[in-house]
Amino acid sequence: MPSSILIFENMNTSDWIGFIGVTILLIAFLLNLFRKISAESPSYILMNLLGAGLACLASVLINYIPFIILEGAWTLVSLISFIRIMTSKKAT
Repeated sequence: MPSSILIFENMNTSDWIGFIGVTILLIAFLLNLFRKISAESPSYILMNLLGAGLACLASVLINYIPFIILEGAWTLVSLISFIRIMTSKKAT
């Protein structure tokens, strides 16, 4: 059996949560890099919010403080940005 398949078979819940979160973050980054979505678009910010939130949760589950701080800050900044964009669109 290929070793890449074994990696996925041995993943636990925190691994899957982190994997999904990081995948969402990377997709958002690539979409922005290839100019498919803007960094100011609600979809980009929402992907960052969801991805960082999941990565933060995975870090909490494995008790890895450096990434709890990193992903927690990323989540907070994304949340503030999302609220700012949504409230500015309602005002216009």
